[in-house]
Amino acid sequence: MLRLARQLAAEFLGTFLVVLIAAGSSSVDPWLKAAGEPVLGTIGTALAYGLAVAVAIEVCAPISGAHLNPAISLGQWATRRINTWRLAGYTVAQLAGAVAAASLLETVIPDSAWQPAGLGTPVLASSLSRAQGMGLEAVLTFVVCLVFFRTAAVSGKPSGWAVGASVAAAVMVAGPFTGAALNPARAFGPAFVFSHWANHGVWWVGPLSGGVFAAWISSALGHSPEGV
Repeated sequence: MLRLARQLAAEFLGTFLVVLIAAGSSSVDPWLKAAGEPVLGTIGTALAYGLAVAVAIEVCAPISGAHLNPAISLGQWATRRINTWRLAGYTVAQLAGAVAAASLLETVIPDSAWQPAGLGTPVLASSLSRAQGMGLEAVLTFVVCLVFFRTAAVSGKPSGWAVGASVAAAVMVAGPFTGAALNPARAFGPAFVFSHWANHGVWWVGPLSGGVFAAWISSALGHSPEGV
């Protein structure tokens, strides 16, 4: 029980860190623009999100495996690497960490910064249908999760910097179209605190399906032959 408690705490804290930085960086552009300062833009928020993921994985991987994302946990469950109880526990811890991070941002960042940005809640572009948004989130979450699963298969734990780089690259592609949550917890925390649920299913159906498919593909690939 103590080991499980430590793992759940690590999932909570790791997801808290990721959402704090990812949603926080998405909330500062209105403030910077009003002050006449250069804005972060998509590239800045992509780098912030990717670096947060990299650091959180490096810190949490030895404790919990550093899923930090219900899509990864579901993929691990779909390939029978974790049981249903661990899936439920990890998911609750991740969502709780995301809500805690968004609540802290609401408290410490000026309203004039986070309100125009919806506290970093991802938004579907008006030119995209829900199906297109789900598809884009699914494909890019597949990429991120595949990097996670394959680096974990090779070295015994996921590479934070490889996964973080894949997150940053994915945000640069999808940020203007879906907000590039790539993680249901990343979408849920700000949406819960800001009470903005428009098209919210996009950031569950897309990432979860991408995570499961990545786990299946990674499992099918197996390990490299000895000496390769």
